[in-house]
Amino acid sequence: MDLEILKFLAAPFAASLILTGIHSYLGVHVVERGVIFVDLSLAQIAALGASIAILLPFTGGDPHGPNVYWISLFFTFIGAAVFSTIRVRRARIPQEAIIGICYAVASAASILAMSKATSESEHLKEMLVGNILAVSWEEVFHTAWLYGIIGVFHYVFRKKFLAISMDHAAAEASGMSVRFWDFLFYASFGFVVTSSVSIAGVLLVFCYLIVPSVAAMLYADRIGPRLAIGWSMGTIVSALGIYLSVKLDLPTGATMVCTFGLVLIVMAAVRPLLFRGARAEAPVPTPVAVGERR
Repeated sequence: MDLEILKFLAAPFAASLILTGIHSYLGVHVVERGVIFVDLSLAQIAALGASIAILLPFTGGDPHGPNVYWISLFFTFIGAAVFSTIRVRRARIPQEAIIGICYAVASAASILAMSKATSESEHLKEMLVGNILAVSWEEVFHTAWLYGIIGVFHYVFRKKFLAISMDHAAAEASGMSVRFWDFLFYASFGFVVTSSVSIAGVLLVFCYLIVPSVAAMLYADRIGPRLAIGWSMGTIVSALGIYLSVKLDLPTGATMVCTFGLVLIVMAAVRPLLFRGARAEAPVPTPVAVGERR
């Protein structure tokens, strides 16, 4: 690639690094909570808000306007409020079922809303796969500033968020206001999703959230190593996906989603080979050693 192409790809790659940083962390919480599709559902709810906002006369039909963003964020907060109130012990309906229903209804409602717009097919495509190549440095800096604040917020209250994610029952038994902290988690999550969907689309945002975290779980149990693996994978896959999309002249969002899937398959296939060698090298305790430990 020549210098001009590298300059063109600099902003999209920087945006992908920002998405990797925040989503890999949030993905740890989502996977531990067992609400795998909450990101997909919140992203679709944000897309529904944007679709409805485009139809309103005061937005001017600009999908990237500030009014569209705030209406989309409002819809996401509604979703956050719903998800934070349905996670209780001994619930008759599983939380994941409600999340799936919200996703299906929001998807159908988005299609209905866009059927009344003049450029519905293009907007629906952009919501699904995004157009990360079109991101500007202004959007990159704005997103970095917003996600930095959210990152600091999660760091300050990390013990509460991790306590709820790792052992919800124990957190509830300790007297913690689980619903309140759950709402704060999903509300901050909503800020991230609303901004990310406008940059990368629903499918790519879902991959940034889930795939690095799942890949990290294959190789590590503790939070620190899992974050390191997730961030490393997200960075490498982002660079590879953007490169392949330009080299092969393919849609960037879809290419990156497929690249995430392929790299995850490779990591899952390699894992037994690595851990088999580690088990073979591990010393086998002798009966004497066992007796000494007793």
